[in-house]
Amino acid sequence: MEKYSLNKSEIKVLLLEGIHENAVRYFEENNYSNIECYRESLYSHELEEKLKQVHIIGIRSRTELRKDLFAKAPKLIAIGCFSIGTNQVDIQDAKMLGIPVFNAPFSNTRSVAEMVVAECIMLMRGIPEKNALAHSKIWHKSARNAVEVRGKNMGIVGYGHIGSQVSILAESLGMNVYYYDIVKKLSLGNARPVNSLEELLKISDTVTLHVPSTELTRNMISVNQVAIMKKDSCLINTSRGDVVDYKAVADGLRSKHLAGAAADVFPGEPASNGEPFLNELQEFDNVILTPHIGGNTMEAQANIGIEVAEKLVKYNDTGSTIGAVNFVEISLQPNVSKKRFLHIHRNVPGVLREVNDCFSSRGINISAEYLQTDPDIGYVIIETDSELDSSVIQELKNIPHTIRTRIFY
Repeated sequence: MEKYSLNKSEIKVLLLEGIHENAVRYFEENNYSNIECYRESLYSHELEEKLKQVHIIGIRSRTELRKDLFAKAPKLIAIGCFSIGTNQVDIQDAKMLGIPVFNAPFSNTRSVAEMVVAECIMLMRGIPEKNALAHSKIWHKSARNAVEVRGKNMGIVGYGHIGSQVSILAESLGMNVYYYDIVKKLSLGNARPVNSLEELLKISDTVTLHVPSTELTRNMISVNQVAIMKKDSCLINTSRGDVVDYKAVADGLRSKHLAGAAADVFPGEPASNGEPFLNELQEFDNVILTPHIGGNTMEAQANIGIEVAEKLVKYNDTGSTIGAVNFVEISLQPNVSKKRFLHIHRNVPGVLREVNDCFSSRGINISAEYLQTDPDIGYVIIETDSELDSSVIQELKNIPHTIRTRIFY
């Protein structure tokens, strides 16, 4: 019979892609002992085999968890993306299987922002090209096309956690900061919003992108957008690889319309360090190419390790879903004396009534009940003073539209 209550030693945790040791330490400090770690991502057949027994998985950007894999992970209860983004996971499909997905939206913002500002300075000074020439034994001492960033216009697309940090750093260097966001945001310092992406592109000496990957942002910088950018401006992308048409950027560099570019993310990225990497921008010396390391500082990875591990442990221990990107949010304190149970179901009329009837028909008193719903699912936490045997849990599982049910150990 399927087990509906697992003690912590039975919870299998799989951490991939060199997740910081802080995550392992946090799990261990909270009495999780069944932890398996890998420095790299796993090949698909290896991942499929591991997922058969895994309850909690932690990944970064290289591992993709898609709908077909979920079908091969019958025990999976939570996913941790040790990153800002979660586009490597089919979060809607995960939700409909009762699997919350957690991430770290704040922990590496400073690291990315610092790199963006550093790249802005390097590009506007023409450092990448001069560096390449020096490595080729060519001495090219010239001030041509090298300018200070002070007094220049920084254009930020997406004024969220990272974009606003870039804004602060750029302004401290004396830059004029403009930003475009589809959501009205509070300006920091002297940053000024503009009404459209086109307006931003026309006035910016450097454009930096900080948007998620969506239907709206896919190829948001392509041929038409490159054409209306200022002559001799620079483009920086540390957001998502598919928001930029790099062929269009290459054409802009080839025609000398753009003075330089920096890219940290790409539509197709190698799954490991040993695999080859190809991109249209590799032919240009005035381009900075980095292997998706915007948030890869020791400080950021340490913070991310703790932030996501805390969320995963809290969910498994208490049922709290605060910080989940695909789930309704319930905040709960640790379960001390009550028997706590979760029920995740499709949000259709009558399910909660049947759940409550299951308890009342057995004379079980419900001492507390917490419910949150969205258009797709209902998530209910129930506490009782009574023991719940396996027959009760099986009856609850058999309620129509039930997705997942579990007793907290």
